[in-house]
Formats: sequence, structure tokens, C-alpha cells
Amino acid sequence: MFTLSILDQSPILSGDTAQDALNRTIELAQVAERLGFKRFWVSEHHQSKEVAGSSPEVLVSHILAKTEKIIVGSGGVMLTHYSPYKVAENFHVLANLAPGRVDLGIGKAPGGLPQSTKALQYNGLSNPEDFNDRLKQLIRYINKQDELSVEPATRIAPEVILLGGSVSSAKFAAEQKIPYVFAQFINGNEEQLIEAAKLYKAIYPTGIFMVGAAVIAAATEDEAERLAKDTDLYRVYLETGEKFTLTNFESAERFGKESGKTYRVERVLSPAIYGTIDKIEKHFTLFQNYGVDEIIVHNPVLEKEARLTSIELISQLNAVTQS
Repeated sequence: MFTLSILDQSPILSGDTAQDALNRTIELAQVAERLGFKRFWVSEHHQSKEVAGSSPEVLVSHILAKTEKIIVGSGGVMLTHYSPYKVAENFHVLANLAPGRVDLGIGKAPGGLPQSTKALQYNGLSNPEDFNDRLKQLIRYINKQDELSVEPATRIAPEVILLGGSVSSAKFAAEQKIPYVFAQFINGNEEQLIEAAKLYKAIYPTGIFMVGAAVIAAATEDEAERLAKDTDLYRVYLETGEKFTLTNFESAERFGKESGKTYRVERVLSPAIYGTIDKIEKHFTLFQNYGVDEIIVHNPVLEKEARLTSIELISQLNAVTQS
């Protein structure tokens, strides 16, 4: 059995509105609580017509009000856009509304295309290069280690968790003594996952190392394969050496053009894990053998009933029950 959680990106399915997508996220959180998943996270994406989750703080607040026990959090807040102090304030409020039930997942990616990134970083006031310093400052605020207090004060602070997809980010999380999530659904390189887990545990043996994986479960192998058919990724390589991963070719091309730089787009074979529950259990066991403490399940299925079926099947492997 495994410790399982869910990351939902509030996809806007065919024929639906953004309101439908957000309502479905609320419903899925309630299902996740009933089925015993440990955490339920929502993502941050900008300038997207495919997903509706652009403001995780707001959505987290609503989900907390609509659930009773499950831990709810951001997966994650894209800290390059924001003041660490304001992020700490937001999550202090949430932690007071639902003590002990709030995760503050932090990501480094822009979460959108260059135009929306520019709009978020108004007048160029943000610098992605200072991400590590921002995260250190945020941790100090949350842990009450700074002269400047963050109000309202909390009885139980939100858990700060770093999301990434590299060995270096895993090392940084371990050095800061915070949990880490390796986003395998973006970086499917198994060797890097193993190396990241090994290094994290070497530096921080008691830390929590998680993996975020795209998982599709179905009653038959053929059905799972059909559902996973359109889950390949597209990587944009800029002349500056930067690379960004997107979920469809159109968005990748648009990203390259908006960047104003020379670019190329490469199709990447889907890292999604799909199949019957027995096949998925074998993948989860591999993760455990690598040193993974918890699996965050990202559900890329774009059919309403199949999405719920997938989560219900995966819950059979869940070691956690809500008390």
C-alpha cells in the first residue's frame, strides 16, 4: 500500500466552461477525501484556455470550506511572480481558517506564456534568478524566523513544500529541510529521479521525498492506452538555453513566438503511467524502491466519467484513511 495524494489542474473538458471545470475540482476534492487520499492540491496556470486554475490561493480557500479533513494546498504557487511576504500572508490566513490542513507548495516555473509572465511581473519587478533567495525568505516568514512578523499569526503553520524536476532543486529542498516533490509527469527521466531521491535523503534523511506522476487507471489495458493517447509533452528550447514544457504543440509554438527569441519545439514521449491497477501498482512499488515516501497523482484524463473511474481505481492502492 502507498501514501497517495492528488494534484488537479482544473481542466476545461470538451463542451464545458471554466465554471464547470472549477466545480468539478471541488467535487473531485470531496471524492478524494472520501477515498482516503492524504492531500489535494491545485495548480497555477496563466493565459490558458485548457485549465481554469490560475489562482490556487482562492481555490484552496473554497476547497477547505467544502471539505472537512483532507489536507489542501497549492501545487504550486509560482514564487517568481510574487512577494514572499504576501504569499506568507495569504497562507497564514488559510492556516487560520483550517489549522493543520494547509500545504504551501512552491514552484519555480512561470506557469504560463511569456505575455502573461510579463503582465504578472509588472514593470519587470520580478527576477527568476533570485528564486532561491525568495524561497529562503518565505520559509523564514512561515517559520517566524524573521524580525518582520506575518499577521495573522498561526497556531499551526502551513507546510512549505518545493516542487521541481531536477537533482539540483531536490538538493536545495533538502538543504532547507523542507519536503520535495519531483515532477515526474514533466521530467520522466528515471535516472534523474533516482539520483534526486538519493541525494535528498543523504542530506535530509528524515525529510519527505514525493513524486508527482501522471497516472491513468482503467479496467482494461486497451482502455487505459486509449485514454493516454494524447498525453505527450512538447518542450520549447530557447536560444538562451532555457527550456519549458507544455502540454500541446500549439501552446509550445505560441510560447516560442511570444518569447521573441530563436526557439525549437521537440515532442516528448508521454511519461504518464497507464494501465490496469496491477500494472500501476508495480510502478508505484518502483517509486518506493527509489526512496519515494509519497505519490502525488496527477490525473490527465480528459473524459468526465473516466477521470473519476481512474481515481477510484487508484484509491485501491491507498494506505491512508481519513480519521
